[in-house]
Amino acid sequence: MSDVKADFRRDILKIFAGKTIEKIVFSPRIYYWYLGNRLHIRTRKNDNPNIPSHFLQKSQLEIFDMLRASPRYSEETIYLPLLRETIVPEGKIKIIREKGTKPGERVIFHKTPRGTLKQAESIGGGLGAHITEYPIKTIEDLDIMKYILERTKVEFLKENFEKAEQQFGNRCVVSTYISKSPYQKLVTQFIGFTKLIILLKRFPSKLENFMMFLEQWDDQLYDLISQSPLKIVNFGENLDANLSPPPYFEKYLIPYYEKRVKQLHQSDKYCHIHIDGSLRDFLPYFEDLPFDGLEALTAKPQGDVTLEEIKDSIGNKILLDGIPSILFLKEYSYDYVQKYTQKILEIFYPRLILGVSDELSPNGDIRKVEMISEIINNLES
Repeated sequence: MSDVKADFRRDILKIFAGKTIEKIVFSPRIYYWYLGNRLHIRTRKNDNPNIPSHFLQKSQLEIFDMLRASPRYSEETIYLPLLRETIVPEGKIKIIREKGTKPGERVIFHKTPRGTLKQAESIGGGLGAHITEYPIKTIEDLDIMKYILERTKVEFLKENFEKAEQQFGNRCVVSTYISKSPYQKLVTQFIGFTKLIILLKRFPSKLENFMMFLEQWDDQLYDLISQSPLKIVNFGENLDANLSPPPYFEKYLIPYYEKRVKQLHQSDKYCHIHIDGSLRDFLPYFEDLPFDGLEALTAKPQGDVTLEEIKDSIGNKILLDGIPSILFLKEYSYDYVQKYTQKILEIFYPRLILGVSDELSPNGDIRKVEMISEIINNLES
């Protein structure tokens, strides 16, 4: 990177270190907008009047430079993942992917000597998928999932990290998000919330033993991260207080976070966590969580709390993002977004990395992002 004057890498590290910076770091995650509008296809014609022509045939990095903004994750911006999970060949696990019976549905079977797990996903617009049928349906399925995970290894892709450092330069700190905690894995990937609560009531010891197994399985991940050159790590939890209510949050999540953040802090890593759902029941816990920062906290009119309530609850922690993604829809005026942005700056700066909570959607107005960039630039000039 040569034509970007701001040294965002330096400033981001200063923010996490609690040092004073004179500039505002603006870091909107735009990959959903970019991929959803097919801007990665360089021959694409401008058939969308909401996309300024100067963004066509540009890479995400070029757009970040035009916005005078900082990217955040190499997976999203330059398509370089830093972690990889692989099932070892000797595990005798056969993975079969089929087209589902519903439009846009994909079915995945994991066939093992212990039995078969079936998972269904709904694919949306090339931007990933959401699970419509969870692989664990009965208490017996826990043993099959355990068999699969025992034969799954995690790798840190050092070569990708080095490529990312070279491509990003001083645009950002090369960072990644790591897989979810045991409880969150069960809620979002393996079982689903409703079934999990039922199984926890009926078979508490078996579920908790499986969570202990997942925690032990995570040791390989955290050992790799601890030994890696990463400086900032995100816990990609996507927390919502409705799915992790206080009794479960206190019992299954806080102890895990305290253990893992302590481990990473001992290796000189900074840590933040992604929380983008309902927040009100989490407010009493935020200040005492072990994280250095909180990512994607979403206030009203999209979330269920005010900016002031967030500020009062997080203490001296860093807020990453802050501008609700809903504000980039046409229902909200430019004047409203401008005033909202200025309010965030007044309340949270300098413990702030400004961005969109949590990503700019494909139908979001990129001109509002440009406007925010101008607001920041005018404040600094």
